[in-house]
Amino acid sequence: MMGLFNCYVREYSFVKQQQIAIKMYKIGGEEMFLLWAVCSIQLQVLCGKGEDKLLLLAEGLLKKHINSHSLHEPEALIVYISLLEQQSKFKDALEVLSGNLGSLIMIEVDRLRVKGRLLARAGDYAAAADVFQKVLELCPDDWECFLHYLGCLLEDGSCWPNTLDSDLSYPRKYLDSNFSHLTEEIFDSRISNASVFVQKLLEESKEGYIRGPHLALIEIERRKALFGKGNDDKLIEAVMRYFSRFGHLASFTSDVEPFVQILSPGKKAEFTKKLTENMEPTIATAKELLGKSITVFKIQELVGTYFNLPTDDLVRLASQMVDLYYKNLPLSKDLDPQDNVLGEELLSLVSNILVQLFWRTKQLGYLVEAIMILEFGLTVRRYVGQYKIMLLHLYSHWGALPLAYQWYKSLDVKNILLETVSHHILPQMLFSPLWIDLNDLLSNYLKFMDDHFRESADLTFLAYRHRNYSKVIEFIQFKEKLQCSSQYLVAKIEAPILQLKQHSDNFEEEEHILENMKCGSEFIELSNKMGSKTLTFNEDLQSRPWWTPTCDKNYLLEPYQGVSYCPKENLDRQIRQTQVHTQKSIEKRSLLPRMIYLSIRCASSSSSSSVKENVEANGSVPDTRIPLELKALLERYTEFLGFPFQDAVELLVEISSGEKSLEAIRPDLIDWVNFAVFLNAWNLSANELKQNIWNMVKSLIERYILEEIESIGSVVSSPGSNLPTVIQLVSESFSWHSLIIQAYVRSSLIPSGKKKKKGPPPPSEQQLVTSPNCSEGIRDSIESLSRLIEKVSQWLKENISNLDEKSLEVVLSSIQTKDQSGGGPGKVLEVLETSISLMSEVELGVQISQAVKSWSRVEVARRMVKGHHTVLLEFLRICESKVKSLRALKSHL
Repeated sequence: MMGLFNCYVREYSFVKQQQIAIKMYKIGGEEMFLLWAVCSIQLQVLCGKGEDKLLLLAEGLLKKHINSHSLHEPEALIVYISLLEQQSKFKDALEVLSGNLGSLIMIEVDRLRVKGRLLARAGDYAAAADVFQKVLELCPDDWECFLHYLGCLLEDGSCWPNTLDSDLSYPRKYLDSNFSHLTEEIFDSRISNASVFVQKLLEESKEGYIRGPHLALIEIERRKALFGKGNDDKLIEAVMRYFSRFGHLASFTSDVEPFVQILSPGKKAEFTKKLTENMEPTIATAKELLGKSITVFKIQELVGTYFNLPTDDLVRLASQMVDLYYKNLPLSKDLDPQDNVLGEELLSLVSNILVQLFWRTKQLGYLVEAIMILEFGLTVRRYVGQYKIMLLHLYSHWGALPLAYQWYKSLDVKNILLETVSHHILPQMLFSPLWIDLNDLLSNYLKFMDDHFRESADLTFLAYRHRNYSKVIEFIQFKEKLQCSSQYLVAKIEAPILQLKQHSDNFEEEEHILENMKCGSEFIELSNKMGSKTLTFNEDLQSRPWWTPTCDKNYLLEPYQGVSYCPKENLDRQIRQTQVHTQKSIEKRSLLPRMIYLSIRCASSSSSSSVKENVEANGSVPDTRIPLELKALLERYTEFLGFPFQDAVELLVEISSGEKSLEAIRPDLIDWVNFAVFLNAWNLSANELKQNIWNMVKSLIERYILEEIESIGSVVSSPGSNLPTVIQLVSESFSWHSLIIQAYVRSSLIPSGKKKKKGPPPPSEQQLVTSPNCSEGIRDSIESLSRLIEKVSQWLKENISNLDEKSLEVVLSSIQTKDQSGGGPGKVLEVLETSISLMSEVELGVQISQAVKSWSRVEVARRMVKGHHTVLLEFLRICESKVKSLRALKSHL
């Protein structure tokens, strides 16, 4: 029976788990088997389709067992209490905890935390506050407990989720509090009690490292401000006291950020001024002085001070930071090579300033300088993850994706970090020509996810056997969260699309790939389920640089907006927009494989032939239904573009005829061109549209690509160019159009008097059997596509030939200081390199000294040029493959 139970665990069959566990309990009478059944019931409600009334059954089973045998394990008590909490029976749970069973939780603080939570959720805030006060007396540095204590004092239930399954993707926010129902008198009394209690904790806490009570005083001032009785000066004073004690800690800025953000712009400026003035008192050590200096810089960055400074002032400030970084390097000379260098955050701050200057001035030199600074930091220490992430995004913006991918790989991302960290590189790689690297990225990610889903059952059964029942539920919920991961669905869809792109010039291989994915029908099922599916977004967005807070937002591509861009305030809204956009994108992209298959079938059947003889096998449909299904998918596709089908067709006709500009569809250009390509295939079979769709597709692809390659110029001096869109247009829309043409030509070229064989027949046996108009359209399309892709290839060859010493000189000259007064690109790097020359090996230590001696801006610039060179070479390889394919097609006509 235990073996059978294990099988059901592997199948996630919660009902059968429950049934077999109850049978084992009846036979053996062991508490463990009963709890297996109870857990299975909870899982039916939490993760299955079970109704809440099932919880009554589980409760009844436990009560009966307790009456006859009691409970003997702490985990059993935790399961019982969670079961009661799920039914909102908080008073019953409190009775259980207060009775004899409560002693199973042997650590008093743990028992008090559970009791405080139950009292708060039951609405008995006064009693809950007393309990949390006892916890704080035992653990004065428990910050979360203090928030619960203050929340209960002020009868604020907003910090207690309604369900046990709360979203942990982002840190718990407590900026929004709800205690406006209190009278002024009650609020004053309770906030006063809190202040007295915190002062008592401060007096009793002799250890200087305990931050909780000091931070609590600031939180009390914040609550006063939210109630309307705040005083910004007192809040600033409380933060200043915290700064004088803990300002040297790296965590200071994140500690006080929620409090600083509620200050008015004027008070923020006053606060930063006070911080600067407060640097004068005596400091115990050089490390503390350095720590406080960094904190001041970070607070200035947080409140947007840098966006109000003139360009020259920003350059001087960045130069001061670099100088401070280098002068303090001797503090790290005795550290292990894998330890963080003291003051390493300064280079991140410098890079942020230089990126802002690039955004503001559009001068390439500032971007190059930001990269150089971070590359120098990684020369000193190779293990600074934040430098690597910033470099990854800067190289991505510049178009040097091979270098971005190298730094991503150096992060050594493994296991669950593949889910939380790969968002830094995956979106850029999806539409790049680095197909081998992209395939590795997708394969490694999907392998981890599939392995985890397979191993999750083993872990779950292991938790059952070890009687760790809360872990059982945790493992199952975690598995379900990963299965609904937006990134997982993107990878599942993009991996086969990548295969289709890689083999789009080999028709037989393409047929085989489509056949293996059931002609795209399984992705249609996925798209159909998306409307009812709740996606999870598990990315660690806090690690992203300020200029790209989400994967679809890049401020550097927009006009400079100064401090008004407010990334912190806009972040939640931006995240929600990204999530909505991602869900739509997944639905839309999941239609592609099926639309490609149906388009090939339409093109083939329009010439009285089919792609496969066994047309109704493995997800395919009879020829008569193909145009109907494809039209239904096209109508669905245009819904994602915000247009009814007929309006979308008319808009494309107007754009292709020159009546409207390409700007009308530029934000979703690839989707529109894909629509035009599949529309053309549908019309070949349906013959419902009078317009020449062949010409429309040719015009759209040709106009955009030629406009872009003419406007891009040198890729080295064009960061943020539309080259990725050109690459996607060639590798996707162009490829799908080429496939449709191949299908049409193959089905048209039938050997006279012979049955069609696999592959094109010999030219001597070929005979074109299609209407003259379509034949002319095919020939014209092939000629046009050939000329276009040859022009792109020629443009790429010219750019590649220019990526030599001349391009290297462009990069290096962009950071040559021209303004001797102290401004302009290159000044910060000059300060850094001057400092290098002034310090000896004795001061820096052997390891750091050798590292800085190996530094060379010329070598870094060479790598930059090589990164661009690799991208263009890979794109050229794709284009030349298409040139070859189109020439082969022309030879059959």
